[in-house]
Amino acid sequence: MCDLNFGPLITAAVTPFDECGQVDLRQLEKLITHLLDHHSTSILLTGTTGEAPTLNAIEKLRIWERAVDFIDGRVPTIAGVGTNNTKATIHNAKLAEEAEVDALLVVVPYYNKPSQKGLLKHFKLVAENTDLPIILYNIPSRCGTGLTIQTILELAKIPNIIGIKESTGDMALLTKLKLLLPEDFLLYSGDDALYLDTLKLGGAGVVSVSSHLVGKKMMRIYDLLVAGWTLESEDLNTRLLPFYQAIFTYPNPSPVKALLAKYGIDVGGVRLPLASLEEHEADALWEEVEDVIDQ
Repeated sequence: MCDLNFGPLITAAVTPFDECGQVDLRQLEKLITHLLDHHSTSILLTGTTGEAPTLNAIEKLRIWERAVDFIDGRVPTIAGVGTNNTKATIHNAKLAEEAEVDALLVVVPYYNKPSQKGLLKHFKLVAENTDLPIILYNIPSRCGTGLTIQTILELAKIPNIIGIKESTGDMALLTKLKLLLPEDFLLYSGDDALYLDTLKLGGAGVVSVSSHLVGKKMMRIYDLLVAGWTLESEDLNTRLLPFYQAIFTYPNPSPVKALLAKYGIDVGGVRLPLASLEEHEADALWEEVEDVIDQ
């Protein structure tokens, strides 16, 4: 089992683009500084929020290399390497290894809708071709298929598959997984709204989008819970629930990029087929959430 401590608050970082739509590595450093200042305990690069589907292999490698160099071991770095092509996923994993990231996030293959047998073979082969720890990413709403409990239990037997980002939004499923998985298998919610419930269940925490802007408060939720101040933790979490919902009013990561710009961190727009928020949409969203954003 992996001895890295990813902590309770993994931020799925956006990918900054310049005015021409190219990856902006200088702004990536500024974003990372902001995330570390706002208590991210690990940083996930080139995930869904990082617009991985529209990044090419060279861009991903440059992002990983710059982030690893800039973070310099202050927190773990995780690279999203999954695709719907097993060979391509393995290739990405090897590139991420070369960049010296700490771990990999591997999503369930999307669009081609493999069987559970196919999923088992896919993840096993990826795991056999890397020494890095792997976190599974189960998100049926985006992939068209998902991992069953039995498949997750089988994959958890593989030494370097050390955790899962569970994004079904199903608390009953999270509860079953926590009961059945090995105690040291890391269970992360992929839904900000289930962050506190996952912690109370004994899970590891959340892979978050909201932590770009309310990371300090989200870490406070964890600290209060660990200190035994459960009611205070629940109260703070309840106050953040409208933010968790508002940030997904439009397709991710358009809202969080718009809010970061309002906050003073220019990470640019999004790449097609996603669309950036119109100015009036961004203004309305900022007005709705401004009172809970970290200062």
